[in-house]
Amino acid sequence: MSRKAIVNIYSSYNNVLMTATDLTGAETIAKCSGGQMVKSGKDSGGQFAATRAAERLADMLKERDFTQVIVKYRAPGGNKSPNTGPGAQAAIRAMTRAGMSITRIEDVTPIPHDGTKKKGGRRGRRV
Repeated sequence: MSRKAIVNIYSSYNNVLMTATDLTGAETIAKCSGGQMVKSGKDSGGQFAATRAAERLADMLKERDFTQVIVKYRAPGGNKSPNTGPGAQAAIRAMTRAGMSITRIEDVTPIPHDGTKKKGGRRGRRV
């Protein structure tokens, strides 16, 4: 019997946080981050750290008999850059290589409907 879990990936340029929950989202099954995988703090948001964290998370899920996952990834959002960090795509690829079958991939980055003003002033950031 295959059980299904939800994997939430928060990917910024500083770190990659991964949390696996049950289908309701109420109970956390496993957690892992890019900072746990590398020694240097500057590398914790990169692709290598995300790949290692995804492999470790997949192993934890396999121990608990989860084989199917729904991936929800997000970026910092708001008035900052709308694109995710470099670790999100690497983490999704590593999950499939580790043997997990991904049923759905969703982007759940928060988008402001008219949020706060971007930093930089009227003429923008002058370099």
